Amino acid sequence: MEKEKIIEALRQVRDPRTGQDIVASGMLQEVSIDGHRVNCTLAVPSLQMPGKAEINFACIGAVAEIYPQADVNVHFVARTPASQQTHSPAPQIKNIIAVASGKGGVGKSTVAVNLALGLQQLGARVGLMDADLYGPSIPTMLGLVGQRPKVQELHGQMKMVPLLAYGMPTISIGNIVEPEQAVVLRGPRLAAIVKQFFNDVLWNELDFLIVDLPPGTGDVQLTLVQTAPVTGTVIVTTPQEVAVADAIKAMNMFLLPQINVPILGVVENMAWFTPAELPENKYYIFGQGGGKKLALASRSVLLGQIPLVQSIREGGDTGKPAVLDKDNPVAKAFLEVAQNTLRQVAIRNEMLEPTRVVHLGDA
Repeated sequence: MEKEKIIEALRQVRDPRTGQDIVASGMLQEVSIDGHRVNCTLAVPSLQMPGKAEINFACIGAVAEIYPQADVNVHFVARTPASQQTHSPAPQIKNIIAVASGKGGVGKSTVAVNLALGLQQLGARVGLMDADLYGPSIPTMLGLVGQRPKVQELHGQMKMVPLLAYGMPTISIGNIVEPEQAVVLRGPRLAAIVKQFFNDVLWNELDFLIVDLPPGTGDVQLTLVQTAPVTGTVIVTTPQEVAVADAIKAMNMFLLPQINVPILGVVENMAWFTPAELPENKYYIFGQGGGKKLALASRSVLLGQIPLVQSIREGGDTGKPAVLDKDNPVAKAFLEVAQNTLRQVAIRNEMLEPTRVVHLGDA
């Protein structure tokens, strides 16, 4: 019996958390052969994890297909506390980027959508999670209003399959509740939904998962950093002083010692107004310098400045984000933000240790 063939056969078995095969997801730790005996070691978050029996029988069946004489023994081990600190509920996602703001109305969701699609245009595999549970606007911006995610059974557990918009997987509570339904949720329920979006959604292998957060600092933000290792945060503000003041508070939450999520950079939205008939004109309706001031305070960089133009609003309302319109001058601004974000993530991953999941009670 050949070890390589056994490992290849075990790729048929799916990790119930991610939907990925147990080899790609890192669950399979070791395979050893002793005569007719095949020993497989699988690392799981907890020895009480649901679906263990189904995984066990699936492994035995996969090996038996190529080596009927094999006596297969599957040994489950719990991940150590040290490995749990950086362990992600979705290990097939390389980088989780939170898009945050200090207050509403600064265009955070618009930036999140166009950043995600911009990264995709640059060749990255990208997903988008709408964690703005009180005001989910992603379905409207991506033309997904009225669509519902399908449900798939995996090792006895029901999982949601993300909707696709422009080839990008996305999940939003706006596609689960009725569009007109008021989302009335308190802390524990908010936390449960965020965790469900990681644990019960079948995300593909992704280079980036963009998470659109609600404004401010609250339960959703804390649940995110307690659920998954966030690579970094993009802060969105407008140039005006009142927006910058609130954005600094949001930024400082991520920089708390017990949270310690790096700030990748700042996006200054509505940096100036440019009318379509006068494309060279700039009117600084909300003032100037707010983005640079916030970047300096966060010791990060200004990822880009997005002008206030009518086509951005129209694209958001019709489900056709501006970054996809190559004839639209603002698409270049969003692509610049995506390119700078790519660079900042590469620098962050080169210079800093992986972000750790914040344990309950730490924050």
